Amino acid sequence: MSVSASAAVVSDAAVAADTVLNVAAYRFVSIDDPPALAAQLRTRAEAADLRGTILIAGEGINLFLAGEDAALRGFVQILHADARFAAMPVKFSRSAATPFARLKVKIKPEIISFRRGAIVPEAARAPAVDPATLARWIGQGADDAGRRLVLLDTRNREEVAHGSFEGALTLPIDRFTELPDAVGALADTLKDATVVSFCTGGIRCEKAALWMRAQGLDNVLQLDGGILGYFEHVGGYGYAGRCFVFDERVALDPDLVPLADVASDRD
Repeated sequence: MSVSASAAVVSDAAVAADTVLNVAAYRFVSIDDPPALAAQLRTRAEAADLRGTILIAGEGINLFLAGEDAALRGFVQILHADARFAAMPVKFSRSAATPFARLKVKIKPEIISFRRGAIVPEAARAPAVDPATLARWIGQGADDAGRRLVLLDTRNREEVAHGSFEGALTLPIDRFTELPDAVGALADTLKDATVVSFCTGGIRCEKAALWMRAQGLDNVLQLDGGILGYFEHVGGYGYAGRCFVFDERVALDPDLVPLADVASDRD
């Protein structure tokens, strides 16, 4: 079924009417015609009065959107009706105001810029660890085989300043494209550990894990769903501070409550 297929709207009467629904999602999957998909999604998002960003590349889709409950959930259902995105996980959160000024739909060379052409995440995922398992490993101080655990933060310094997993290995980087050089300098210290790479929602740690495994570090996993997925399923166990997000909320705490959440006068 194509992305233009109709879908029923899911309502959620349990949520407060005075809050805005936000969604974050990505999927590495081959997109044969990014401009055509971009045009379809722009039309759908504009019709639903959604704001935020949709990034499309040959390697997949990455989106951050906000809007009225039924409209946003309906848009997600339309995406899930497309076979390419049927298994795409989504993360919902709430804010008092829409944290985006407008809708932007962009076609990019990559949905997250890494500039390592040999890494093809749409072809195969790196092995992942789910949030509940990682929480258990954090409590144990090791994986289930007793192997030393290293949590590797693949985000930049500005993001890390808002919070990270306690004791995580952080990198002196300002852009994701700088990660290979930073990790390369640490490779010898990681060989005897189980390394779990993590980021905000999973997109960067997925690429990072694939790249590291291609460099011979076959002990690297990715945190499925990233920090936001961990917050959603586990809460803040083992995490100190908030998780930076790329919108006007600035950062979310483990209960997904925004750091900045004031009523908007843009409308």
